[in-house]
Amino acid sequence: MKQAPGHLVDLIEPIVEGLGYECVGIEFNSHPKNGMLRVYIDSENGILLDDCTRVSHQLSGMLDVEDPIQGEYNLEVSSPGADRPFFKLSQFERFVGSLVDVNLFTPINKRRKLTGAIVKVEDDVIFLQEQDEIHEIPFKAMSKARLVPDFSLNKGVRSGK
Repeated sequence: MKQAPGHLVDLIEPIVEGLGYECVGIEFNSHPKNGMLRVYIDSENGILLDDCTRVSHQLSGMLDVEDPIQGEYNLEVSSPGADRPFFKLSQFERFVGSLVDVNLFTPINKRRKLTGAIVKVEDDVIFLQEQDEIHEIPFKAMSKARLVPDFSLNKGVRSGK
């Protein structure tokens, strides 16, 4: 799956945002028989199935009229989930301190996959701390990035008797 081309983003984002949702990102995998257009949406109140259905209905109508994609494809609208994908620099800024998995187009220090905590974002560079090392990764060098969910049960919870 890869990030959608700009013309799709330009068509889809305004509709999602006009309905009151955040457009987290858009992935598009072209294939002559079973392409996939996936749109991730979010809101302060979270996302329910009704939200996905509402956005899907609006996007389907626009996509039928505009016809921006050649061939057959499926449209999927979903929440980003606990392991949310990152598509924009602003998403890295919002999750400073969080752990992320990052895949790279070309290796850095002979590695194409890193997992580290976001230290900061400066210009177009994300600083990731992996153990004792800080990696400076240009945003455009990333092929994929996802939040690593924190499922620790005792986070911020006191045990009482």
